[in-house]
Amino acid sequence: MKKLLLLATFSLCLAAGSYAQRYAVIDTKYILDKMPDYKSAQKNLDEIAAGWQKEIDNKQQELDKMYKNFEGEQVMLSDDLRKKREDQLFYKEKELRDLQRQRFGFEGDLFKKRQELIKPIQDKVYNAVQKLAVQRGYDFILDKSEGITVIFADPKLEKSDDVLKELGVR
Repeated sequence: MKKLLLLATFSLCLAAGSYAQRYAVIDTKYILDKMPDYKSAQKNLDEIAAGWQKEIDNKQQELDKMYKNFEGEQVMLSDDLRKKREDQLFYKEKELRDLQRQRFGFEGDLFKKRQELIKPIQDKVYNAVQKLAVQRGYDFILDKSEGITVIFADPKLEKSDDVLKELGVR
């Protein structure tokens, strides 16, 4: 009876071990930084954002100059003229905020441009990871770059270089 119970327990342990999940760890930031397409797209995006920021900075300087002129002339202006200048300042300030929101706000021009330039590259990485997972039989692939905190990962599990090979990046 003891032998039968021992044999059953041993069989159960073997069966449970065969259902163990396989997993790997990757670093998508590392992978993207190694891809020339991503570097080029990121540089292009940075240049576009810098141009838009320069446009906003110029409008801010213009607004600051208008405020300074208004403060200096405010005492000498009639009520109607002062009200007209205040309205101009308010309109310019609103125009500047709207431009900032349009360029850098949630789902603004920068967000759309990032989707246009970066998303196809991220999709390539995702497809390579998915292909690697199917080929090697991984149940989970964890990304340690952002979001998920991995306190410890055995270096043997690190598969970022394998994803780069899948993408054809050296």
